[in-house]
Amino acid sequence: MGFVKRIFLFLILNILIVVTASAVAGILMQFFGIKGDLIFYAIFYALIGFGGAFLSLALSRSFAKKFMGVKVIDPLTKNPQEKELLDMVYQLATQARLPKKPEVGIYEKPEINAFATGPSKSRSLVAVSRGLLNNMSKNEIEGVLGHEIAHIANGDMVTMTLLQGLINTMVLIAARLIARIIVSQQRSRSFWMEYLIFMGLQIAFSLLGFIVLCYFSRKREYKADKGGAKLAGSENMILALKALQRNMNLQSPVPSNQKSYSYLQISTPPKKRNWFSTHPPLEDRIAKLERYY
Repeated sequence: MGFVKRIFLFLILNILIVVTASAVAGILMQFFGIKGDLIFYAIFYALIGFGGAFLSLALSRSFAKKFMGVKVIDPLTKNPQEKELLDMVYQLATQARLPKKPEVGIYEKPEINAFATGPSKSRSLVAVSRGLLNNMSKNEIEGVLGHEIAHIANGDMVTMTLLQGLINTMVLIAARLIARIIVSQQRSRSFWMEYLIFMGLQIAFSLLGFIVLCYFSRKREYKADKGGAKLAGSENMILALKALQRNMNLQSPVPSNQKSYSYLQISTPPKKRNWFSTHPPLEDRIAKLERYY
């Protein structure tokens, strides 16, 4: 179910911010003749790495709305379906002791999907697709919403942001060190040669970092399933996951040029599961809940 830690809309935004910031910083340092040792670069790259991650976090809610076309429901709505959805989310948020009720939205697509995002427990968004509302029962929807509220209550977005910041920093430092070692072995040392090697290594290491993030994302999904079971009831949570299995064919695949948004899917299609999967297999999630309860 939509993962919002959640890394993970924010992943592509984070990579763009960090790569751009490090590129601009490198050029400016060369222009002004600024030199730095390992400690300098460690501090400098930590600021860029964590800064990029937290900037992505701050923008995650507005980016999710724009990308998914989410229309936020007016809390005073008279629409019966919208009011029922609001009541369910608010009740679950109260049970989870969230400091502030999340924004609740709907986006007009036939896919079966839901996600939660936002920079904090006080500034969160829970959104569902029209397809989910039209193809799931009230109990199944409550299970889905319980899972998403659990993500917010668990602080998954901040957790994944801290991990992303750490990975960003390690990627930048490792890329700089290796680039410097490679260039030091050459007869003619060039800033631009080192810079190009550094940028290439940074992009390559970022992909490895994404694999690590996806691993932790899958682990957090299991925890959110248990949290959803406590909030919405284990039966509703299991019913929701089984409904996802039945309706898997209604889940829209992520376009090839938008793979970084895959964590905003409610689950990963079976044929797409790999190291870059942000969600565990549905059958494994169901089996774990059935054993636990």
